[in-house]
Amino acid sequence: MNTSGNPLHPVNLIKQAAFWAIHLGCLLVIWAGFSWVAFAVCMALYVIRMFGITGVYHRYFSHRSYKTSRWFQFVLAFIGATSAQKGPIWWASHHRHHHQFSDTEEDVHPPRIYGMWWAHVGWVLSTQFVETRWELVKDLVKFPELCLLERHHIVPPVLLGLGVTGLGYFLQAYYPELGTGPLQMFTWGFCISTTLLYHGTFCINSLAHVLGKARFKTGDDSKNSFLLAIITLGEGWHNNHHRYPGSERQGFYWWEVDISHYTLKALSWLGLVWDLREPPARIYEEALEQKAALSA
Repeated sequence: MNTSGNPLHPVNLIKQAAFWAIHLGCLLVIWAGFSWVAFAVCMALYVIRMFGITGVYHRYFSHRSYKTSRWFQFVLAFIGATSAQKGPIWWASHHRHHHQFSDTEEDVHPPRIYGMWWAHVGWVLSTQFVETRWELVKDLVKFPELCLLERHHIVPPVLLGLGVTGLGYFLQAYYPELGTGPLQMFTWGFCISTTLLYHGTFCINSLAHVLGKARFKTGDDSKNSFLLAIITLGEGWHNNHHRYPGSERQGFYWWEVDISHYTLKALSWLGLVWDLREPPARIYEEALEQKAALSA
């Protein structure tokens, strides 16, 4: 992969116009104003959709770290697609490629090699990664409903935008004391929430390979970060994840906060997901050996 030979091209920027439009939509707050109910919707949709990325696109579709039924698989995929980060098949294919070549020249987004801007958002906007790596996701393409969602991945975020706008009309008409309306709900519930979601997700590709500490020797630059774990519902334990990607939980210890893991655990109690994979004993033994070596 040679990023220097593939700068951001105006044609590609046109294709990615929605990405910038959502960012610019945050400026509507100048006219829409603020209300606590709009802020609450913004944060709720951030958390729900961050789980759609971390707990679904990443831990399920990319790494198959737990199991679920076919109907709930589609429900989870739809939730993930509302994040406006394309479909689960595209997302999983590029993430699997990332793990194969993490922090090398063949990686999708190695910050040490191609810089922080490229790792954070440049690769998303480039012309190199528009297509799905179908050869890496043969286990997913056998589901026609997932392929349908993949082809029409723009539908869930559009429906979400329309939904929060409709909620604004409803609250304005029936609960005017809340001080909100359609423009404010669209601004906070969709534009601001989605923009925060973008950069919360992208910081794992960039900051989680630069900031923090490495418990394991993984042969790449992955780090563990409590702050990034909070922002991303558990993805900040990135060095843990790169050591054993098959684990559903990325906070390997009880003190490593992993909200996506807690959510999946709760779903398992309801029987909606099962067979949540954990790190084997040898991984914990390795962690103790690494700690002893550092303190020696």
